[in-house]
Amino acid sequence: MKTKRILFIVLIVGALLLIPLIAMQFSDEVVWDLFDFLVVGILLLGTGFLIDLVLRKVSTTKNRFIICGVIFAVLFIIWAELAVGLFGSPFAGS
Repeated sequence: MKTKRILFIVLIVGALLLIPLIAMQFSDEVVWDLFDFLVVGILLLGTGFLIDLVLRKVSTTKNRFIICGVIFAVLFIIWAELAVGLFGSPFAGS
């Protein structure tokens, strides 16, 4: 059961990483290098594993939604910062 969950998370992350890879073949506007794929892969895997942990360990549905919402919010804030430097931090290379 645990192996199936891990495999499912890895397959979903792989499928999501295929989107920019395919887009790079058809557009000059999507320009990712290996480092970009690694960072996004780590972010998505980390998010997936954290969500899995929350779903296994937290008992109430309300708390699951709240914690998962916070995890997704943090993911989107980090993603936006890395993509466009939303806050202008050194984290984004600004």
